[in-house]
Amino acid sequence: MRLILLGPPGAGKGTQAKQLARNLDLAHISTGDILRENVARGSDLGKQAKDFMNKGELVPDELVNQMLIERLKEPDTKKGFILDGYPRNLNQAKALDEILKSMMMQIDLVIDLDSSEAVIIQRLSGRLVCRRCLANFHKTNMPSKKDGICDNCGGQLYQRQDDKRETIKNRLLVYRQEVSDLMNYYRQNAKLKRICADEDVEVVLNKIIDLVKNYSDASPDSKRWG
Repeated sequence: MRLILLGPPGAGKGTQAKQLARNLDLAHISTGDILRENVARGSDLGKQAKDFMNKGELVPDELVNQMLIERLKEPDTKKGFILDGYPRNLNQAKALDEILKSMMMQIDLVIDLDSSEAVIIQRLSGRLVCRRCLANFHKTNMPSKKDGICDNCGGQLYQRQDDKRETIKNRLLVYRQEVSDLMNYYRQNAKLKRICADEDVEVVLNKIIDLVKNYSDASPDSKRWG
């Protein structure tokens, strides 16, 4: 099974993708994590991406595509994967199709996590990230046990520049400007399904799992997914 989770920043793509990956035993591929890992280790691609991320702007497609190609070559993707945060525009979607075609694969289902602006701002403006292991916390929704310290590794928690309130609306504006053509592309291919992501994490997760199971049961290739 090869899935795409779409949705604006703060819709919960990362949280849902991680839990869904565990449920389906698939690789979780987060372009946000890939970007931050490249930035953290100072790779050539990471250095180029850093300025865009700090300003709350989208990283150019060429950089994202190259990072994704490297990730798809890893062995854990052979049995399937969940893409989180990619593609974000029509050009990326077409590039992804070409990349997967060269690997004799294709996307099975695209799920749009639709979320309101008020919920997004509340989620993102309170998010904290560990400098060491990149784990996510939230000031009110999911605080760490010790203020400013990661529960997992003891690293320092900080607020990403692109999660500050003044940059969030710009991120949403950029997202909405590019997402319309992308949605139409997957809608025309009969692969797009939409779920409201404003509800609690478990409620949204159960809706996604039901959707995926229904698709698998209806698909002529469903036996491949066990």
